[in-house]
Amino acid sequence: MTILKKTTVSRRKVLKGAAIAGASTLAAPAFIKSALSSSGELNVMMWSDYLPEEFKEAFKKETGITINHTGIGSNEEIINKLRATRGRGFDVISPTNMRAQQWQPLNLLQPFDMNKVKVDRVNAAMAKVGETDWNFDGKGSHWLPQLWGTEAVAWRTDKWTPEGGVPSYGDLWKDGGENTMMGRPHSMMLGAGLYMETIGELAPGDVKRAYNSEDDMKDVWSKITKFCIDRKANVKKFWNDADGQKNGLMQEDVIMGQTWDGPILALKGEGNPVQYQAPKEGALAWVDGLAMPKGAKNIDQIYAFLEFSYRPENGGLTANLTGYNSAVIGADAHLSEQSKKNFAEAYPGDALDNLFAWPAEPTWYAQLRTEFRDKFVAA
Repeated sequence: MTILKKTTVSRRKVLKGAAIAGASTLAAPAFIKSALSSSGELNVMMWSDYLPEEFKEAFKKETGITINHTGIGSNEEIINKLRATRGRGFDVISPTNMRAQQWQPLNLLQPFDMNKVKVDRVNAAMAKVGETDWNFDGKGSHWLPQLWGTEAVAWRTDKWTPEGGVPSYGDLWKDGGENTMMGRPHSMMLGAGLYMETIGELAPGDVKRAYNSEDDMKDVWSKITKFCIDRKANVKKFWNDADGQKNGLMQEDVIMGQTWDGPILALKGEGNPVQYQAPKEGALAWVDGLAMPKGAKNIDQIYAFLEFSYRPENGGLTANLTGYNSAVIGADAHLSEQSKKNFAEAYPGDALDNLFAWPAEPTWYAQLRTEFRDKFVAA
């Protein structure tokens, strides 16, 4: 399911959503009171930079609940760790919206009790993904939205300037760029594919066609893999998480790269000479959410976490600290001036109308992509 549709996406629409009518009650429901009375802890497996210390401290100060955060850098990590424990050991995890088809057959998640979730506080289109794509066996939503963001082009402003002021995925692979750039293997390959469509090495729409069948995937990605292998000398490093992206630009002599928005905008907000911007081909868009493993133990604490996270002021706090964008309606009213400036510069002009919303990924697609990825990395 496409969440961020072209011609309908804007900062205001994404952050305020379509479900703004009606104020939520401020009275604490029974499950929150229960969580507060028991305090305890919450075991969270979430992207490495999604739970800043300020957020965890504010949550503990109000609820008495300690968040134990296990950081991850990929959806594969989440799946593999939870498969290894058979759904035990964690109360909350954070899979990305388009991974539903990979999770359903694993039978490792349980649905949320939506009577305990103030779902009207988050973007309606994003929440609907849980009701449709993540409604496993008709048992209800197994996924709730948390943060959305993109993957695009980042660079050191003191070392490089894109021609015409707008970068391209092709800039990463250009002749003469040996040992200058970084990326996450599988997604930088997809970005290369989008660039190849613009220069005639792939037909327009081929990157999306690859999701249709295994034969289409093999046809398209064999060409992408060859393109990337032929230009692999440009790659200085592969990153796997937020710190890897930050270190590449600030400590490891990387000049440019394909990165997430959050880490780079966080660096920019601290005054570092970096920029992040949607390229000509379109930034890759995703929504990360919250899911509850079957072996979750601290149930009251989970719903206390959701209640706290879905307040506009806390959505804004998370956005300001991480550089990502909150799914919470009204979070934009709590953004800092620096966050607003960073967003405007990252998505100039019609960039929000040109997002490439990552399509839903069948299990066979993920498996084949891993094979192509490994061939590229090993070359």
